[in-house]
Parts: sequence; structure tokens; C-alpha cells
Amino acid sequence: MDDAPYQPISCDFHDLLEAAATRRSVVTLEIRDAADVVERAQVRISDIVTRADGEYVLLDNGRSVRLDRIVSIDGARLVDYPE
Repeated sequence: MDDAPYQPISCDFHDLLEAAATRRSVVTLEIRDAADVVERAQVRISDIVTRADGEYVLLDNGRSVRLDRIVSIDGARLVDYPE
């Protein structure tokens, strides 16, 4: 679980994540961890869920990632999508 409070993301960026989940295609995600380290992973997004501490993508490898920890999807950067 992440200690930092959840920061809602842009609806337009959320739409990109939803489209990837719907298509079930392999995407490249850049993810920032709690230590501020960015990792790149090629995964399928299987779903987007809401939990008490924020929204998450569920990945086909069993991992879940909080949406505000996603840096980019297929090169589209979260910072380029203002809230």
C-alpha cells in the first residue's frame, strides 16, 4: 500500500487506460514506485478498480498499480494531461 494520499488523474488519461483494458493489448507502462524509481513494463491491463485508497489498474501478471503512480502508457505521459 502507498503511504502518499491518492491524487486523482486526468479523465483523458484515465480514458487511455480504460481503452487499453478494453482492447486487452500489450502496452508499455512506466510506473513510479514509492522510492521515486521509475520502472518500465510491458503488460496487459485487465481491469481498473476503485479501492478505499484510490484507483488501480489490475495487470495480467497479478500486480495492481495505483493510477497516480503511472508515469506513462505507450509514451503518453500523465503530466501532459492536465486534470
